[in-house]
Amino acid sequence: MNALVVDDARPAMVRGDALGIDFPTSVDAFDAAGAAFLTRAFRATGVLAADNDVVEIVAVKEFFGGGMGRKLWLDVRYARPQEGLHTALFAKFTREFGDPLRDLFSPVMAPEVRFALLSRVPDFPVRVPVCHFGDYSAATQCGLLITERVPYGRDGVEPVQDKCLDYRMADPLDHYRALTQAMAALAAHHRAGRFGAAVAQAFPFDPAPPPIIPYDRAALDEKLAVLRLFAADAPRLLPDALRDPAFLDDFCRDAPLVLARQAAMQAWLNAQDDMIALCHWNMNVDNGWFWRADGALHCGLLDWGGVAQMNLAMAFVGMSCAAETDFLAQHEDELIDLLLVAYSEAGGPAIDRSAFAHALKWSIALTGMAWMLDAPALIAAEIPDFRQVKDRFDPELRDRFLPRAQLQLMTVFLDSWRRLDIGSAVRAV
Repeated sequence: MNALVVDDARPAMVRGDALGIDFPTSVDAFDAAGAAFLTRAFRATGVLAADNDVVEIVAVKEFFGGGMGRKLWLDVRYARPQEGLHTALFAKFTREFGDPLRDLFSPVMAPEVRFALLSRVPDFPVRVPVCHFGDYSAATQCGLLITERVPYGRDGVEPVQDKCLDYRMADPLDHYRALTQAMAALAAHHRAGRFGAAVAQAFPFDPAPPPIIPYDRAALDEKLAVLRLFAADAPRLLPDALRDPAFLDDFCRDAPLVLARQAAMQAWLNAQDDMIALCHWNMNVDNGWFWRADGALHCGLLDWGGVAQMNLAMAFVGMSCAAETDFLAQHEDELIDLLLVAYSEAGGPAIDRSAFAHALKWSIALTGMAWMLDAPALIAAEIPDFRQVKDRFDPELRDRFLPRAQLQLMTVFLDSWRRLDIGSAVRAV
């Protein structure tokens, strides 16, 4: 193993808060630490027996994608086979020292690591990549997560489902049913007390979190003005109903009410005890993997950076916010019914359907205002000639993740606002 020397401000190894062992902070440090580190790490989580070893890292390939730090595909060899051990692994790091986005992205790994360690308990209710190691150092904002590698496109597992390309899916309803059932299973397992005190310890619920919308009225007015210009300048990128001046007038009249009343809206959502449970916050199809067994489609879930106790309606919005608008108009009610029934049947409290519908409207309003009104500016920054894009299926937009996703997320938000008459619900706060 080669020694790696760095300065004190950029340590090659840091002590993890959860497991208390040193782990590498970068790909270079990981390469220097080698199989000996993996042996210590895998023994610390209990996935590797005390009399077994990682004897060789057979292959390493860097994988590019996502917003966290660098990622690796690893192939390893053990002294002997052992149940629960995987030879094909995936590793991801927090962003490296000096990265300008490090302070923004690194803390997201803290809950993901806690969840990965929690997922090692017996009878975990949803399929997740088997955690081999996970830890995070809050003092240095460094983290490392190592799990089994999902075999996309092999062994009966579907290829990756890309975000905001649902129109390519042959059976989107089956996929969203599988996601909904997984959401219900995890939430109900928590609310039925089957995790014991582990969830309260790892993910304490905050009934009075900071405001979700991170800007003021002046910034909102600017975003609304840009939205109006975008609708006029790029008529082929928004449906006619969302470019209608009457709709935009109504939306721009009511949007400031969400900003002004967000504290009351959040307080009400967080006071609905029956709806509060451990949930995946970003359960789009790209954060799952799918396979068929016993005549049904099943799913596993990954990318748990936003996992927390939250209102189920917030989690439902996180799952559905990238779907096709006509799909939601046709199937949203069915998926809500499935969620509430599955949640109750698996041990969660019974939820009043009308109360959930109200929570859904406020969840859409808050999350949409917080994160989806920057889409026009982000699209313009990524595609300066966006006015020339033919439509959302144009390769210039379709094949570029950020603008494609931003446009679809904003479109779903605005369409839901129109379809569900969210303005009326906000005015009634």
